[in-house]
Amino acid sequence: MIIQSTRVWLASQFVRAQVEIEDGKIASIYPYAFKDVDYDYGDNRIVPGFYDIHTHGYDGWDTNDATPEGLHHWLKEIVKEGVCGLCPTTITQSHEVLSNALKNVAKVYEEKPEGAEILGIHFEGPYLDMHYKGAQPEEYIIKGTVEEFKQYQEDAKGLIKIITMAPEHDDDFTLVKYLAHNGVNVSIGHSNATYDEALFAIANGARSFTHVYNGMTAFNHRNNGLVGAALRFKNTFGEIICDGNHSTPAALNIYFTSKPENCIMISDSLMCKAKPVGSKFLFGGQEIEIYPDGSAHLTGGSKGLAGSTLKINEGLKILVEKAMVPFEVALASCTCNPMRYLKMDDCKGYIKSGYDADIVVLADDYSVIQTYCKGVSYL
Repeated sequence: MIIQSTRVWLASQFVRAQVEIEDGKIASIYPYAFKDVDYDYGDNRIVPGFYDIHTHGYDGWDTNDATPEGLHHWLKEIVKEGVCGLCPTTITQSHEVLSNALKNVAKVYEEKPEGAEILGIHFEGPYLDMHYKGAQPEEYIIKGTVEEFKQYQEDAKGLIKIITMAPEHDDDFTLVKYLAHNGVNVSIGHSNATYDEALFAIANGARSFTHVYNGMTAFNHRNNGLVGAALRFKNTFGEIICDGNHSTPAALNIYFTSKPENCIMISDSLMCKAKPVGSKFLFGGQEIEIYPDGSAHLTGGSKGLAGSTLKINEGLKILVEKAMVPFEVALASCTCNPMRYLKMDDCKGYIKSGYDADIVVLADDYSVIQTYCKGVSYL
């Protein structure tokens, strides 16, 4: 199959080109009109597929629910926003609930489901800080141990690729070091750590920060906190929710300007994503409600933010049109950057010969015209 457009994203620029797809891979790239084509997308943009490495649920289904039909539905439907791969993400709960959730993702992964690919599991909690727990249920927050994590990874059949944790509660960074030495990306989040504690966590193996600005100690010019660390440590990655609610467009611009090569857009989406405004759901045992701006809030107490309903293609639009982030930088945050973080950039994240044919066709208004997941079209 050959597709073409006057705007194909090659080598960080739009080029008039054709893309040949064979057996789920990009076989060749040709000049525009070089061969007969199967699909001509005109002036619409052909870009690499999107990847969301922090997402809890979709359309009434949550990772912790541990129901295979829910995960299958999620993977098949999420391609509508250009997502070709994701990391189902847990929330703090009992050992039994988390164990079942991990086993379910591993089971569905082995079934080679239709739609977006499971890239791994993001294990958010239960090794968090009480003060910055956010919507995570405090009764299940505990101190992490290597022994317990080994059991979780066994349940997941090795699929846990990212863990969000509060390293200040990890004595001598024992768990951080174990995870780093065993191929699990440690992301600092829901944490009360100081700037210095973050520095030593990074020195002992942590690689990133979870939803920068949210669930972490704030920046002050004399007390730099985790936000300061996320801005200052240029060789670390940082997830950021690009919905304009969790962080203002100005805050998004500041972060992307500080380290443009290592920002990762995430949705942090909940099960209420794709549901109408006013819908209410239980998330980690706590009720949440969708507001008109698409944000999800706890219904009791502080009515604090609990997650988002962000679509990745809309996040890209917010970054470019509202936060004034250069298109190249914004696009990288949901394509090649998450793949560099997961060390999968040798086969994903770019339109290159030999790479997986994960491709999105975007209109000028950022709506998704077509999504190809390993060469299979879904729209």
